[in-house]
Amino acid sequence: MEVAGVQISLLHDDNKPRKLKYNLGHPRVLAFGGAYSNLVTAVARAGHERGFETIGVIRGEEHLPLNPSLAGAAAHGMRLTYLDRAAYRLKHTPAVQERLREEFGEVFILPEGGSNAAAVRGCAELPGEIEDDYDVVCCPVGTGGTLAGIAAGLPPGKRAIGFAALKGGAFLNAEVARLQREYGRPTGNWSIELGYHFGGYAKSTPALDAMGFERVYVAKMIYGILDLVRRGRFARGTRIVAVVTGQPDTPVEECGSPTGFDSGDPRWRR
Repeated sequence: MEVAGVQISLLHDDNKPRKLKYNLGHPRVLAFGGAYSNLVTAVARAGHERGFETIGVIRGEEHLPLNPSLAGAAAHGMRLTYLDRAAYRLKHTPAVQERLREEFGEVFILPEGGSNAAAVRGCAELPGEIEDDYDVVCCPVGTGGTLAGIAAGLPPGKRAIGFAALKGGAFLNAEVARLQREYGRPTGNWSIELGYHFGGYAKSTPALDAMGFERVYVAKMIYGILDLVRRGRFARGTRIVAVVTGQPDTPVEECGSPTGFDSGDPRWRR
C-alpha cells in the first residue's frame, strides 16, 4: 500500500525458526518463555520433528488446564517446569542456570527470545530473501535478535528500524549492539523506536486492537510505521518492508553446523 507517497509492503516471516536454525544440534535444549511464548512452541516442535529432548522453563506458576500454547508444547514432548517471577528475572545468572543443569543434566540453554549470535546469523539471511526493491526494513523488537540480524544482513545503503514492544526499552539499543558484536558484524544502519509500546508488553488500546494484526508485536510496529509516515519521517518514494513475525507453523530448517556461527558475508540480492 502507499501512504503519503511512501510504499509499504508486508513480509510474513517467522523469526523463531531463523533464530533456531544455527542454535540446534544438541541432544537436550532448554528454552525460557512466558505462558504464550512462541519460542517455547518452536523449540518443542523442532525437538519433536528432529528427535532431541526439550525443556520449557515458564515464567510464573503452573495453571491447569494448560493453555493451547503450553498444551501444544507438552504434546510435542516438551517437559515443562516453572520459575516464580523473582527467580525468572535472574534466569541469566550462573546460579540459576547451574541449578537448572543440576536438575536436568547437560543441557543447551537458549536465552529468552532465542537471541544470541547464532540467532543473529539466522536472521541475517532474511534481507537476501526479499525479492522487491526496498530502502528500509522494519521489524518488531522484543529481545533484539531479529533486528540485530536483519541489520547485519542488509546491503549497503539500506537501513533497519525496530519498534520496541516493551515500555522502557532503551536498554534494547545496547542489546542489539552487543548481539552484533558477538556475531562479529557491528553496523550503524539501524535504530529503535521506543514510543509505540502502548503501555508495555502485551498492553493494547482500542485503536491497536482495531488494526487486525497480532497485538503484542506486529500491530505496534504497523501503527508506528504509519504514524512516522504521516509525521514526515520518510521521504516521498521511500520503500518500506515491514516484517510480520510469528508464523508458528514454519519448520526449523536443517543446518549442517549445529552449534557454531561464522562471520561470512550474508547473502543478498541487492
